[in-house]
Amino acid sequence: MVSLLVEDIAVSFPLYHGESRSLKKTVFAAASGRLGEDNKHRLVVEALKDVSFSLHSGDRLGFVGSNGAGKTTLLRTMAGIYEPVAGRITINGAVTALLDASQGLNMDLTGNENIRLRALFSGYPDAQIRQLQADVAAFAELDQFLALPVRTYSSGMIIRLGFALATAIKPQILLMDEWILAGDAAFMDRARQRLETMVEGAEILVLSSHNADIILRWCNRVIWMDAGRIRADGSPEEVMAAYLPPDQFAHAMASAAT
Repeated sequence: MVSLLVEDIAVSFPLYHGESRSLKKTVFAAASGRLGEDNKHRLVVEALKDVSFSLHSGDRLGFVGSNGAGKTTLLRTMAGIYEPVAGRITINGAVTALLDASQGLNMDLTGNENIRLRALFSGYPDAQIRQLQADVAAFAELDQFLALPVRTYSSGMIIRLGFALATAIKPQILLMDEWILAGDAAFMDRARQRLETMVEGAEILVLSSHNADIILRWCNRVIWMDAGRIRADGSPEEVMAAYLPPDQFAHAMASAAT
C-alpha cells in the first residue's frame, strides 16, 4: 500500500553572518518571528515547525501560501534533499520529485547520456532504455543537441529535457513544484496533456503552486502553509475560500470548472 506519513517535522537553517544572503534571512526571520537557536547555540531560521499529515493512495494534496511560507522546503524535505532536525517521514512507494528543472541532470554529460543514466538508475533493461531515449527525444525536440553537454543548453532547453525525462517515468508518489507549470506557451500547450496523464497515473500527488485553478482542478485536499506551519488543512474549496480574496476565489472556481 502506497503511503506517505509526515510526523512533527521541523527544519532549520543556520545563519552565518559573514554572508549577505544570511543577513537578508536574518531580517526576514526576525520580522516573521522565525528566529531560533539550535542545540549548538547557533542562530537559525525555523523554516518548518510541527508539520504533520498523512497521505494514502488516491490522495491529491496541494500546498498554498505566500513566498517563504515553507512549501518548497517541505517538498524538498519529503524528497530527501533536506534533513529534518526533528520528526520523521515514512514513505512506502517509489518517489518522483519534480522540484527543479535541472534536478538529477549532470551538466557535463550529454542529453543522451543523462537519459541513459536515469534509465539505469531506475533499473530499466536495454529495451526499455531505448524506448525511454526515443520517447524523450521525440517529446523534447532537441534533435542534435542531445549529443551535446547539457551545460551548453539554454534555460529553456534544460526545462524541456528535464520535463520530458521526468514525465517519461511513471511515478507512485509524485512531488511537484510549480516550475513544471512554467515555460513558453507553445511548449506548455503540447506538454499539458502529458503532464495531466502523469498526474492521473500517480497514486499520490503532492503539488505546490500559486495557481489556484490548478490546485482546485487537480487536488482533493489543500494545506495552507504560513510561516513554516500548517495554518489550514481541508478540502480545496474550504481552504482556498479562506486563503484567497472572494473575487479571486470565485474566478478560480469558475476557471477550474471549465
